[in-house]
Amino acid sequence: GLPLALVWALALALALPSAALENGLALTPPMGWLAWERFRCNVDCRADPRNCISETLFFEMADRLAEDGWRELGYKYINIDDCWSAKKRDAAGQLVPDPERFPRGIKALADYVHARGLKLGIYGDLGTLTCGGYPGTTLDRVKQDAQTFAEWGVDMLKLDGCYSSGEEQAEGYPEMARALNATGHPIVYSCSWPAYQGGLPPKVNYTILAEVCNLWRNYDDIQDSWDSVLSILDWFFANQDVLQPAAGPGHWNDPDMLVIGNFGLSYEQSRSQMALWTVMAAPLLMSTDLRTISPSAKEILQNRLMIQINQDPLGIQGRRIVKEKSLIEVFLRPLSQGASALVFFSRRADIPYVYTTSLAKLHFPEDAVYEVQDVYSGEIIRGLKTGDNFSVTVNPSGVVMWYLYPVAQPWRIVRQHAP
Repeated sequence: GLPLALVWALALALALPSAALENGLALTPPMGWLAWERFRCNVDCRADPRNCISETLFFEMADRLAEDGWRELGYKYINIDDCWSAKKRDAAGQLVPDPERFPRGIKALADYVHARGLKLGIYGDLGTLTCGGYPGTTLDRVKQDAQTFAEWGVDMLKLDGCYSSGEEQAEGYPEMARALNATGHPIVYSCSWPAYQGGLPPKVNYTILAEVCNLWRNYDDIQDSWDSVLSILDWFFANQDVLQPAAGPGHWNDPDMLVIGNFGLSYEQSRSQMALWTVMAAPLLMSTDLRTISPSAKEILQNRLMIQINQDPLGIQGRRIVKEKSLIEVFLRPLSQGASALVFFSRRADIPYVYTTSLAKLHFPEDAVYEVQDVYSGEIIRGLKTGDNFSVTVNPSGVVMWYLYPVAQPWRIVRQHAP
């Protein structure tokens, strides 16, 4: 184990790639709502008008983001996924929304979203067809589609990779970045490029990726299950030495949507996904029905300290630093002003486990003193010294998450005025 100061220095050095996408966007991980996991490609608006992919769904979700406290916490993007368009382009070769499901068009939807202080995202695919079988953006259409999205007032583009070759992706993803920038309208660019290339070097060059995309999907689509969440977690932290240095302001690894509030995760597992995605500096894109979300799921997703940690301006992605035989794992994310986030995570399936350690064992600096806040309970521990043993009780498939900041430092006076 490395001393924390060295971990910090390495993290800072690695978190600053030589260049990043020159659009000044997504300096913290994007936050918002995405249709796919919860609503998929449900286009049967006659049988299921409330849950089909239509302008009504997005109008209603925009209302919920604006009126239920989400927007003020940073959940700003409302993102359309696949299956929004008509099955064919128009006579001019332009993408058009399905006329029955989006009768007022995407520009009217964008205007509605913008009037509520929110931003609109849309979906495209760098191939002959989207994954759902709708018109794709072939290489000859990249500039045209970028211009169309800009004219509609779209603020984020997720560009998938179904029905395209590796060669087309290598040409098309950077070409779309240039085309979006050339429109003059700020559009956050989310790429699925690495996910189609296995997510790892040598096929994926993360230095190039950071210069092309604001965020990128590295791995499989998330499903509404704990097994799916764990598989993503396992892949990301098994490969953290490659992935962690690639993330930073303006360019983020995207482990996919938050499925909190749906059907597959328990309360403890929901708290775990939120904490672990926050430690990963992941985009926080919810995919749940905000019209019917439970109070407990809403409380997890609206945890202010959690969001403050996720949005930390340093933008350093956290790492797994301990993996115990007891099936407890510890994750650390360095934060601005000398603070840190620690997550104690249990893979156990039996009973709550009392885990005892010290900050010294977790390689924090010697002779330091910390004030600690439990991110979920709000409980505060004052005067925790590096050498002090402490215990946390971690529920099965649950977490304890701590926010630690050094005491007796001049910046603490300023901290009282921080958001």
